[in-house]
Amino acid sequence: MSKSILLKNGRLLDPVNNIDRIGDLLIRQGRCYTAVDLPSDVQEIDVTGKWLMPGFIDLHVHLREPGEEYKETVATGTAAAVAGGFTAVTCMPNTTPTIDSEQGIDFVLSRARKAKLAKVYPVGAISKGSKGKEIAEFGAMQKAGAVGFSDDGHPVTDSQLMRQALDYASNYGKPIISHSEEMALSKDGAMNEGPLATSLGLPGIPRAAEEIMVYRDLSLAAYTGQRLHLAHISTRESVDLIRRAKAKGCLVSAETAPHYFSLTEDAIGLYDTSAKMNPPLRTADDVAAIKEGLRDGTLDAIATDHAPHSAQEKEVEFSSAANGIIGLETAVPLALGLVEEGIIDENRLVELLAVNPAMIIGVEGGSLLDGGLADITVIDPLREFTYTKEMIVSKSHNTPFIGWQFKGKAVLTLVDGRIVYNDL
Repeated sequence: MSKSILLKNGRLLDPVNNIDRIGDLLIRQGRCYTAVDLPSDVQEIDVTGKWLMPGFIDLHVHLREPGEEYKETVATGTAAAVAGGFTAVTCMPNTTPTIDSEQGIDFVLSRARKAKLAKVYPVGAISKGSKGKEIAEFGAMQKAGAVGFSDDGHPVTDSQLMRQALDYASNYGKPIISHSEEMALSKDGAMNEGPLATSLGLPGIPRAAEEIMVYRDLSLAAYTGQRLHLAHISTRESVDLIRRAKAKGCLVSAETAPHYFSLTEDAIGLYDTSAKMNPPLRTADDVAAIKEGLRDGTLDAIATDHAPHSAQEKEVEFSSAANGIIGLETAVPLALGLVEEGIIDENRLVELLAVNPAMIIGVEGGSLLDGGLADITVIDPLREFTYTKEMIVSKSHNTPFIGWQFKGKAVLTLVDGRIVYNDL
């Protein structure tokens, strides 16, 4: 068992237990305690001016292993996670082969145990091979450790299969995570449909490609009475649809990614493939709606959709470039920008990055309760830095945020009471 640690003079932030005060946090035998009774062998760490929060959980990460280890591995991805302040990540099943079986879940968990960094919560596929034809074996995957089910990267186009999946997942108390995309509308598209796409001569992806499937899946969730989680929400109408569904009592939660509240389609500039993703970057109006959804509770979580790609897959013609950006190491400073802007406060930040993600996937965490799990994220809200390629821990470097000036950074990450990242 690791040595006891006393984090001294930090700002403790725990909205679940209405804690927001300066104090000490004792880490002992993998648990945390705010009522401090010091053991004799304690290691003291002064965190004056820092924020101490329940460990952040990223609900949407692509670790690429098995099959595409040249982009990322469980080890490199979890190293990027703890450097970004995340104590746990939820990994999507669109690997090669697809994680659609007990063996696939076991493989990912074995790699995570070997890495000994961030915790990894695997998501199993909804359909076998994520082909949308035949439902996968949820029971075996749940028993092995799956926290939810998704064909992320591939929408479930068969509405009857999606209905069955919602009912089936409910037997195991796990959410269905929807990749909302109408492929007939988005096919061959490279960026948000609109005047900018026209001026650049690029095929567009209309907002309706997302919104139609958001509406369908909300309708199915309401009809079945089952839980639904919507991934990477990017448009105003999607936010409005979720808001109305929640008002009617639909059991829905939803996430957005930092790039959808930090960037618009203008980031593409002159065909910058680092800003190419799916869903694509939208307009300033959509960004404003995403921010309002985070503020008023319509959107429940900030998740990175961390999607590493090699230079060979990005340094090509825009329409041919792979979709996605890395995000584990920039999510915290980008989210802190919302606090600086006054969109959300510090406690809402904890809800979006720790409390709600833990609730959505049904894992322990999200609070600093005495005797609770010692997964802790420590942030220096005043740390200023320039994000450079040399700083990147991830195996891939595909991000539009290189060169950005940031204020606020994760400086200490503890998992089960162990220090796994230290930049104090």
